[in-house]
Amino acid sequence: MNQLPESDTRPVAFFDFDGTLTTGDTLMPFLKYVVGTPTYYAKLALVSPVLAAYFAKLLRNDIAKQIVLKQYLAGYHIDELFELGQRFSDEVIPDMLRPEGMERLRWHQDQGHECVLVSASMDVYLNAWARRENFLSVICTSLNFDDEGFFQGKITGKNCYGDEKVERIKKIAYLSGKKNTYAYGDTAGDIEMLKFAEKGFLLNIKKNRFENV
Repeated sequence: MNQLPESDTRPVAFFDFDGTLTTGDTLMPFLKYVVGTPTYYAKLALVSPVLAAYFAKLLRNDIAKQIVLKQYLAGYHIDELFELGQRFSDEVIPDMLRPEGMERLRWHQDQGHECVLVSASMDVYLNAWARRENFLSVICTSLNFDDEGFFQGKITGKNCYGDEKVERIKKIAYLSGKKNTYAYGDTAGDIEMLKFAEKGFLLNIKKNRFENV
């Protein structure tokens, strides 16, 4: 997605996706959408120990994610996954959106601010949704495809989580030096990004509102 010229002085708002603009995780629903309900639950039994190890903090999130992705998506072609991602963004994500998060997004857009999506979720469906919602750009986790365009279970680089979100932002020269920045998130994995911005807001789920960090 296009970046603004360096002379542009409009404020920028960075938004996490899962849990911030949606009511929950979107990766597992996407995997279910791709493989279908029976296959999804059959494979879930196989990856449950991996997920348990991740939640117990015994396994890094990037390793756990790649194991899960390989189990569900290995062998799919890039064209098929992006087509399924487009359909998922059209048919499923609209019913998962969090009103409080979308309200903050619309406010920034109404003010003429540029909005950037920064997420650990996957490019195969985030890109399509972000285009429709008029984001300036998307910083997220990308699937890695082989020379023939097939997914073998790897992601490109690191999982876009925690301090990796800030590192990705810093690599985009225009964004890294931007003044008057906002950031929104809902978990500990967003804290680094919220502190990096001038004005960071963490979702208080019990009160259904964003509060200053």
